[in-house]
Amino acid sequence: VDYGVGNLRSVYMAFRRLGVEATVTGDAADLARAGALVLPGVGAFGHSIANLRPLGLEAPLRAIIADGLPFLGLCVGLQLLFEVSAELGEHRGLGVIPGRVRRFVGGLPVPHMGWNQIDQVQPSPLWQGLPDGSHAYFVHSFYGEPAEPGWTAATTDYGVSFCSAVSRGNLFAIQFHPEKSQDTGETILRNFLGVAGMPC
Repeated sequence: VDYGVGNLRSVYMAFRRLGVEATVTGDAADLARAGALVLPGVGAFGHSIANLRPLGLEAPLRAIIADGLPFLGLCVGLQLLFEVSAELGEHRGLGVIPGRVRRFVGGLPVPHMGWNQIDQVQPSPLWQGLPDGSHAYFVHSFYGEPAEPGWTAATTDYGVSFCSAVSRGNLFAIQFHPEKSQDTGETILRNFLGVAGMPC
């Protein structure tokens, strides 16, 4: 999903390396015809949702997720699925996941940047062939906090144990960057493509 922000090129190239030619588009009609959707994101929540909203993509994205299309949110693309974010004031999100996006507090440096473990707390198709405790690459100052623990598929520790992955039905989202996470990221993208009926 192209909404003027994010790591579109690097995510696109990650799928190309897996033999999948993705389409980069911000057109709602194109999204409705997709076999699967990826919502990337880099930067501030407020800037991201402000870019997404004028394109008229909020309602189509919610409808596509509700209709069961395989959907993967990446980094800020995970956070945008929440009801509200506290980043630089309060901003309303897509409201797909009940809960809030909060800033890290405490003595550790912010942003949380670099390699960290993802601890699988619930089964997910994303984890197929991926050892528990695998490392992934993170860059973020805020994290999503689901109101219901059943949304959380993985946690990561950085001064606090936070939700680093969501998995429910057709909806998947991860706080880390798969395109920068080497074998871990490649495995997760392969598994998502398998869910979407596009094995590679």
